[in-house]
Amino acid sequence: MDMTPSYDVASETNILCLHHSQHMAANTQKETCDVAGCSKEAERSISLKQVKDSSLSLKPECTRSAHLCKDHYREYKKETKKDRKLNNLGY
Repeated sequence: MDMTPSYDVASETNILCLHHSQHMAANTQKETCDVAGCSKEAERSISLKQVKDSSLSLKPECTRSAHLCKDHYREYKKETKKDRKLNNLGY
């Protein structure tokens, strides 16, 4: 006689799938751009330390990272291109 407890794999799988889908749904919130006056959907997230090197003025509620829309990320990249290139070379 087998004394191992019965285990329903199908119900465990359904529970895991349900938990995973709820977790994924909670993380699908779209962030908006943190530049003052912009309400576009954010494409990238970069640290505040990096953004402070540019002329972008951020909303005051930013704490650790800044979410930037495509246009403002492009502007940030253009403004900091020279500095980033020098940093990569070791200067």
